[in-house]
Amino acid sequence: MNVSSTSYEDFVKSFQIDIPENYNFAFDFLAEQARQDPDRPAMIHVDDAGVRKDYTLGFFELESNKLANALRKLGLGKGDRVMLILHRRVEFWISMLALHKIGAVAVPSPALLTAKDIVYRVNFARIKAAIVDGGVAPVVQAALADCPGLRTLIHVGSGEATLPARGWLDYAATVSEAAETFPRPEDAAGGQESLLIFFSSGTTGPPKMVEHVHTYPLGHYTTGIHWHDLRPGDIHLTLADTGWGKAVWGKFYGQWMAGAVVFVHDFRGKFDPAKLLALLAEHKVTSFCGPPTVYRFLIRQDFSGLDLSSLRHCTTAGELLNDGVFHAWKEATGLAIYEGYGQTETTLQVATFPFMTPKPGSIGKPSPGWDVVLLNDDQQPCAPGEEGEICIRLDGGNPLGLFTGYLDEPEKTAQSRAGGYYHTGDKAWTDEEGYLWFLGRVDDLIKSSGYRIGPFEVESVLITHPAVVEAAVTGIPDPVRGQAVKATVVLAPGYAASEALTKELQEHVKSLTAPYKYPRVVEYLDELPKTISGKIKRAEIRTRDIQEAGKAG
Repeated sequence: MNVSSTSYEDFVKSFQIDIPENYNFAFDFLAEQARQDPDRPAMIHVDDAGVRKDYTLGFFELESNKLANALRKLGLGKGDRVMLILHRRVEFWISMLALHKIGAVAVPSPALLTAKDIVYRVNFARIKAAIVDGGVAPVVQAALADCPGLRTLIHVGSGEATLPARGWLDYAATVSEAAETFPRPEDAAGGQESLLIFFSSGTTGPPKMVEHVHTYPLGHYTTGIHWHDLRPGDIHLTLADTGWGKAVWGKFYGQWMAGAVVFVHDFRGKFDPAKLLALLAEHKVTSFCGPPTVYRFLIRQDFSGLDLSSLRHCTTAGELLNDGVFHAWKEATGLAIYEGYGQTETTLQVATFPFMTPKPGSIGKPSPGWDVVLLNDDQQPCAPGEEGEICIRLDGGNPLGLFTGYLDEPEKTAQSRAGGYYHTGDKAWTDEEGYLWFLGRVDDLIKSSGYRIGPFEVESVLITHPAVVEAAVTGIPDPVRGQAVKATVVLAPGYAASEALTKELQEHVKSLTAPYKYPRVVEYLDELPKTISGKIKRAEIRTRDIQEAGKAG
């Protein structure tokens, strides 16, 4: 595994990663590293009350062994699917590792799921067991009558909720008498066998099951070592809930393989930007990754009196980074923000690496091992400046970290791999230096008077206006233009919707981007429709607009 590089070209040329036969992260990394250095720091965990606890690799090896033995005693084993709803509790990492050891398939899930969501996911994925936070147990209980296959239930703590009286096992009691060693079984899962399942966030329909195999953690070596720029002893914080793929991107595999300490802030409720900044300073975090929305909140805070001298590298992904946010953060901290791009279905496909000059708004260049091609509507490669779909060429085999497919949905899997490419469904263009510029989902692009307009670029401008907290840009039917640009806006406190404000926002967009991109229609809402992962449901806005247009017609 090559670590040091001085240029992108050198990086791609020299990069290599060895894949051990039948690789299993829990045995090949954790057990081996804990044997060599059980006291190596692995995690700093700060709960909602600010209480800090430090954990070592030896701790995770011991506790995952105990849980693995307990789960096996309960009848769980290779191939069984287990739902995890654990917020950012330390038990999430223990449970993941234990499931890797017994060969069961982890299904990380967010705590915001409703009983209806749980019924759908449990039955679709044929989930046999669930390990959940005590505060979530009543929601799972409400779903049980419609989940006949869900038979093993374990709660971690009780929280504020009243736990169901029967049918639940207490986590602490379950592992208290379990053996502390768990030798690697002869038939241990590994290699191309199933490791975990993520449910996609479902912006345009029911969520799909995205399967990854046991080599998937190795795909995040690039994430931790090269994109997050981690070195042994570094403290890294990725702001993500454990119910989503970004948690294993930034709070687990790649960071531990880099020798870094994972910093976990297990907050509940509303995100507090001032508190986050204080934590970065107090605990001397050296590397931070958060979505652009979080950076937008952070730059509004008071930095005076904060010692952020330990912080040396910052990254972002998930949406477009606005120029103003990039420069405001750099002015406040002296640090650039390095963007990256990937999906639930993949590991890091494209990134601005530390040895590259970041261009605000660009997601960077392809990661080694990912043969990225932009294809136009005729399925031909795009020239620089031409917009196309981000695709991955597969004629050389699957890149390390690419999902196996959408389980039980062969037609959707085949569609995503049509023509010898993995089709991401996302659009971008490439500049003359090979940097990619993200435009949005293929279905989200607006075609107006012959122009193709990406929603992110208009949203990026709108949110620089002090009146706008959030914006979703969509296309609405227009008899002359085909589609017209519409902005659905959430206003900041102190601002009210008016014709004057609409005109002001339109002029603001015209002044900062091409005039043809300005929103001809502006709608004001108290909140935008979103998935439970926080992604804007532009398709829902479009559908509602079409229905309203039909009624008006």
